[in-house]
Amino acid sequence: MTKTVKGILTENNRSKWIYLIFGVLIMMCLGTVYSYSVLRLSVERQYGVGSMLGGLPYMTSLAFYAIFMFIAGRHLERFDPRMVLITGGLLVSLGWILSAFAPSIYALTLTYGVISGAGVGIAYGVPMTAVSKWFPERKGLFVGLVLVGFGLSPVVTAPLLRQMVEVFGLHSTFLAIGASFGVLIPLLSLPFRYPQLENRKIEAAASITNPDSDTRDMVRSKGFKALYLNFFIGSMIGLMMVGMTTTAGTVFIGLTPSEVTSLIILFALFNGAGRPVFGFLTDRFSSRKAMLLSYSLILVASLIMLTAKEGDNLKYAVSFSIFWFNLGGWLAIAPASTSAMFGSRSYSRNYGVVFTAYGIGAIAGVLASGLLLDIFGNLTNIFYFVASLCMFGMILTLRLFAPAVMKASGAPIVLELKDI
Repeated sequence: MTKTVKGILTENNRSKWIYLIFGVLIMMCLGTVYSYSVLRLSVERQYGVGSMLGGLPYMTSLAFYAIFMFIAGRHLERFDPRMVLITGGLLVSLGWILSAFAPSIYALTLTYGVISGAGVGIAYGVPMTAVSKWFPERKGLFVGLVLVGFGLSPVVTAPLLRQMVEVFGLHSTFLAIGASFGVLIPLLSLPFRYPQLENRKIEAAASITNPDSDTRDMVRSKGFKALYLNFFIGSMIGLMMVGMTTTAGTVFIGLTPSEVTSLIILFALFNGAGRPVFGFLTDRFSSRKAMLLSYSLILVASLIMLTAKEGDNLKYAVSFSIFWFNLGGWLAIAPASTSAMFGSRSYSRNYGVVFTAYGIGAIAGVLASGLLLDIFGNLTNIFYFVASLCMFGMILTLRLFAPAVMKASGAPIVLELKDI
């Protein structure tokens, strides 16, 4: 094949941008899950529970999000993307609406965690898959851009939820947000479709130097083990810190809930920026270098918080900006690495498997942080734990990934793995 990727693009060159724009908007709705930190204190007061049980709906939502991302990913391209998005969106809406009537923390875990989380998992893969197919020449960058919506969601939803809870109460807030999602997500889903034959040629041209692997071959490979373990650690750290954002700000630093909510807007901007930045870095350099950079930044943020005390607002703002930035980064490193290492043909199925590391990381992170907080009564040990995870992750990356060369502009990708 002598045609370049750029040369194959024709009349679809302009219309494909709608998938990026609408994908960002859908991801902003789905990303409201990250605003649970704003609701957490109200949930704990409403149901009279501690930190561990207070995080249970959040943990369950992330776990079911990952589980259904895996299930949906196996069948994503067999169905009309609009129908998949609408189904997922309606489940998200139903979960929020039913949460308004949850009589206990366990009922809330079922409605917010299981039902809404499943809806997020079903819908999440469609904008990513669509954008990766419409922009095959720079998958890491453009998948990172569509994921900006997920990361930036708290910029809008965190202050909105805080204001609504203060004015209308927790349960009325669940009801109003759920009803809104039931309208918005289906409407935004209507234009979605996957490219036809012509753009499949673009996809083939973009990956011609990158042999495709089916899911069975992928899970048997050493590359999969390296990627999966690192994604698990990166997700565990990021989700743990996102879930502890309000607690760290109010209890550890002494900020008011409204001050933390204002800062969450800043954190969400960093979370959104982390996705295209690390998507670009993975495309331009290598998965290995992107992972090592992320671990280094998280380690610095942990050390900053270990030196912080009550009133150190700047240290809190800087460190949690880094934590949120790197969670966004891992959600770009993982899909970009999956495509780069295992090809495009089975991408949605392959990434669905890789993404289960995110769900396991969510469970492990929320449980670990809740247990450490309940046992020791302070956050210091959590930051020691995060620092230790970073050092372990860096060793793991250096051990499993040999120096890699990942050239830009569709050039060959050479990714060698050391023996495990």
